Amino acid sequence: MHLRMTMGVMKRRRGSDATGATVYRIVVRGELSARYVPAFEGMTLETGDGQTAITGLVIDQAQLHGLLNRIGDLGLELVSINPTLEPAAPAPVPQTGEG
Repeated sequence: MHLRMTMGVMKRRRGSDATGATVYRIVVRGELSARYVPAFEGMTLETGDGQTAITGLVIDQAQLHGLLNRIGDLGLELVSINPTLEPAAPAPVPQTGEG
């Protein structure tokens, strides 16, 4: 696995929030099904063109390494990993039947 990253990547920068966390877009080969969603809780999965983009807020290096380990443990092939310019969209809130 070859990653082009520096230790300074997690410092506050564009795509970061006030805590210093950074939104990352991690791309893996293959279009993952909904069964993979629990493995990447809190992240957004988007499929297309034979790849899946896993996007979300990463708090620190330990969490980033945990995500990369999970990708490896699931036997997925890492295509790319990049900090993004935009914050991750919040997860949709289920509507209640009130009203």
